[in-house]
Amino acid sequence: MTDRRRFLQLAALAAAAATRSTLAAPAATPRIRISLAQWSLNKSFFGKEGHEKKDPLTFAQIAADLGIEGLEYVNQFYMDKAQDQSYLAEMKKRAADAGVKNLLIMCDREGNLGDPDNGKRAQTVQNHLKWLDAAATLGCHCIRVNAASNPKLPADEQMKLAADGLHSLCLEAEKRSLNVLVENHGGLSSNGKWLTAVMKAADHPRVGILPDFGNFYTNRDTGELYNPYLGVREFMPWVKGAMSAKAYDWDTGAGELYTEDRREGREMTLDYLRLFKIVLGSGYSGFVGIEHEGQKHSEIEGIKLTKQAIEKAVAAIG
Repeated sequence: MTDRRRFLQLAALAAAAATRSTLAAPAATPRIRISLAQWSLNKSFFGKEGHEKKDPLTFAQIAADLGIEGLEYVNQFYMDKAQDQSYLAEMKKRAADAGVKNLLIMCDREGNLGDPDNGKRAQTVQNHLKWLDAAATLGCHCIRVNAASNPKLPADEQMKLAADGLHSLCLEAEKRSLNVLVENHGGLSSNGKWLTAVMKAADHPRVGILPDFGNFYTNRDTGELYNPYLGVREFMPWVKGAMSAKAYDWDTGAGELYTEDRREGREMTLDYLRLFKIVLGSGYSGFVGIEHEGQKHSEIEGIKLTKQAIEKAVAAIG
């Protein structure tokens, strides 16, 4: 009887300890964290017709007010600020004050990293250095670039040229402990097999891909489209902490987790549930950036709806 009582007492103590341990355990870190691509607010930051012009410095607080954790800057809003240390310090302070994290700078209009002219290709690499420095100052982990070449050249030659430019840029990025991520941005870069071949040829641990769910038109003039689900699946092994959840219109009748671009010549429907099954199935955990380009809702409302769709898709997958 004594042995049985002692056994029961020990079992009860063990159960209580297990319960306390469970209650005290920290909450599991979410596999997907949400960031915001500044391009989602491009109409406001450019002051386009029908939109009140906003100061790009308000970006951090806008994201924080929407419950978003990370910032993806667009260099087009800061073309004359890349080396302005006081301005960069203010950007960094605004992010810190808002409690959000600086992740990356999307870089455009700095030349072609795959330019067939050796001098121009080298100059393009040099043009990106100021953005690497700015990203390092802001505490970002990467810059996003394009892998453009001369589209008249054979695909294999464009691949080798783009890889050469990327490798050179990665050598500089390594000095700053940054990554260089290529986005599928039209043309050959939207062909999954071509861009992954570029990654292999670039042959540097700092190179990677920032997949965009919607940028899979290899030729917009003809409507030639690479399968976005295949493309995302091919890109996942090269992802380094950043992705773009492109979104168009919501509430179109296609379904709760479907977003549709309904512009003539650009028609596309994306199934967020299917896309996030690919993303999570690859083992990815990290930031996914909202990049809303819809026409039906305002910029802010479109961002909110996209955030809800990401959260619902991830929750549904479990």
